[in-house]
Amino acid sequence: MTIFTDVDESASTPRDAGSAAQTARRRFPTGFAWGSATSSFQIEGASTADGRSESIWDRFCSQPGTIRDASDGRIACDHYHRYRDDITMMRDLGLTAYRFSIAWPRVVPGGTGEVNPEGLDFYDRLVDALLEAGIEPYLTLYHWDLPQVLEDRGGWPVRATADAFGAYAAAVARRLGDRVSRWSTINEPFVVTHLGYLNGEHAPGRTNLRDALAASHHVLLAHGLAQREIRAVAPAAEVGIVLNFTPVTPVGDSPFALDRQRVIDEWENRWYSDPIAGKGYPEFTVERLGWDRSEVQPGDMELIAAPIDFLGINFYTRKMVGAIDGERTERGGQTAMGWEIHPQALGDLLRSLHTTYSFPKLFVTENGAAMPDDRRADDGRIADVDRIEYLHDHLAQVADAIDDGVPVEGYFAWSLLDNFEWAWGYGPKFGLVEVDADTQVRRPKQSALWYAAVARCGELLPPTVPDPTVPDPTVPDPTAG
Repeated sequence: MTIFTDVDESASTPRDAGSAAQTARRRFPTGFAWGSATSSFQIEGASTADGRSESIWDRFCSQPGTIRDASDGRIACDHYHRYRDDITMMRDLGLTAYRFSIAWPRVVPGGTGEVNPEGLDFYDRLVDALLEAGIEPYLTLYHWDLPQVLEDRGGWPVRATADAFGAYAAAVARRLGDRVSRWSTINEPFVVTHLGYLNGEHAPGRTNLRDALAASHHVLLAHGLAQREIRAVAPAAEVGIVLNFTPVTPVGDSPFALDRQRVIDEWENRWYSDPIAGKGYPEFTVERLGWDRSEVQPGDMELIAAPIDFLGINFYTRKMVGAIDGERTERGGQTAMGWEIHPQALGDLLRSLHTTYSFPKLFVTENGAAMPDDRRADDGRIADVDRIEYLHDHLAQVADAIDDGVPVEGYFAWSLLDNFEWAWGYGPKFGLVEVDADTQVRRPKQSALWYAAVARCGELLPPTVPDPTVPDPTVPDPTAG
């Protein structure tokens, strides 16, 4: 499979995003999961509470020059203390699902060995509160916050980290497996590997190809080990993995351009999906990178390729690839982070993944946009019509894919809250809900109210500003009074 998108978009087609005839009152399947997504380090805060140890992101944030605004995740959105009110807000917004991640340093502070009961107690309470609110928990075991003690021992390039992850997964499954039905092992292994160990943009900030290649295999091995442990403890649970995809649009057809397009597509889009589907690592790019695969031991690839119940898909934009960096043509608008807005690439991606792999179920586990959020309505709420249009046009592509027989069973907007956006700090605003950094008071933006209306009726509504008379589901500051 090559995850390419068509470079010629001059002609309008029946599947153009935003087509009034196509999107008017389109109904999604019964039981479709309407959710939002977050991750532990980005929202929880409470970085030293109840036995939590240092993560690689705590250490990374402490190093000068790593975070654009010199911020960190020590407080973030204080979700650790405000989770009940956040869940009430999700319920009031009509969400039926919530994707969150577990902080490994809370559960196993030493990386291996003794399990911290207080750390697990928090997620125990979180899951119970979600279920009481009628919201299904979608649990992700790893969203990048490796215990620093394991990085000190070598991190993901070392095989022992995968073994430690399997034991950690077993501990979480023993506590939550009776109530959590949907488990994702790893979030975006490409980002873990490429940004963490190759270009150094993310924690732990290493820049070594050999380390990155070793890490790429061990992260997939960790997925296989965790899946085995979860199934042993909770055989009725559904287990999958979340991969990010950035479809490639070719620019130019010189031999070097074609070679470069293929390598980038295989490294960024197929390096993880192919092994999970039993196809092994893409040989063309293995050779170009000079990887000897010495990390791959007998039985590894079979463990990695054990059937999954679903694939989580994170999509934000596409990539224009020519013979050189910067050889690109922007075809659509841009987000506040400079990412091109190209909804059609999501629809094409969903159809391509289904045709190539035929995984039983697909979920769009992240999709959203950082927008300027520099306009307010008369009631003071963020007036983010641009985000409404983004969500609408991408949901239209999801609906098209479903019509074409692609088994997409849910959509999770990134993100529930304005939060810590990794190396970008608190500058980019992805949230459906505004968070006051000083008071921690939350207030849903206009996009949250629009998305809530869609979730409640299960139909793709026009991308218009919501009725201002709708009651505001803002939750008061729990410390007030």
